[in-house]
Amino acid sequence: MSLLDRWTRGEHTADGTTHPTYRQGQGPGVVVVHEIPGLTDKVLAFGQEVVDAGFTVVLPELFGEAGRPMSPAYAARSLGRVCVSREFTTLATGETTPVAGWLRSLARELHAELGGPGVGALGMCFTGGFALAMMVDPVVAAPVLAQPSVPFPVGRRRSADLNLSPADLATVRQRAAGGCQVLGLRYRQDVAVGRRFETLTRELGDAFLRVEFEGRQHSTLTEHRQQEGVDRVLAFFEEKLRA
Repeated sequence: MSLLDRWTRGEHTADGTTHPTYRQGQGPGVVVVHEIPGLTDKVLAFGQEVVDAGFTVVLPELFGEAGRPMSPAYAARSLGRVCVSREFTTLATGETTPVAGWLRSLARELHAELGGPGVGALGMCFTGGFALAMMVDPVVAAPVLAQPSVPFPVGRRRSADLNLSPADLATVRQRAAGGCQVLGLRYRQDVAVGRRFETLTRELGDAFLRVEFEGRQHSTLTEHRQQEGVDRVLAFFEEKLRA
């Protein structure tokens, strides 16, 4: 049995857009958004850990081929596709990624079914900041940003940008001031993250919980996995999502 075989395939449609989803588990809901190139075996393995910790996990498939292993060629092809897709922004500053609306709808559907304080949202790498965009909806009670890397850090302005419109950033600030904390993970010398952690600290203050590891690696929860990071994520979900 492959890792993917444990998950139940479905789909979610919002605003005329449909993406496949994979679901497993029981308990409070968590949406885990995959990194480039897609739902690889290591992303699936991380999702399984969240399931095993007692959560209902939904993995949306936004690009790539579910279950296909990571490779440089596969990553390059996926990157090329997202760069031309209208669902994503890669270089624009002061804009919220268009797919955020679809992800918020998915979170609302999950929360309507499961109830409780809210749902968790985790993005990684290319999708790292998507959890922050999802936080605009009050059903998202536990946003996690793992090495957020968009917009691509070309220049100081882009490297500090949070991939949010001014209105969405204002809502995120308001929610943080009201007690909604945001967990962030990165390697300190990861150039892809740019200066975003400094921006998050400035904008959210003590509501931004920084978890940082020494080194220049990138994928804190998958390819360059840090067990401490995984443990912190699971503890965060446990604290925020149990009624």
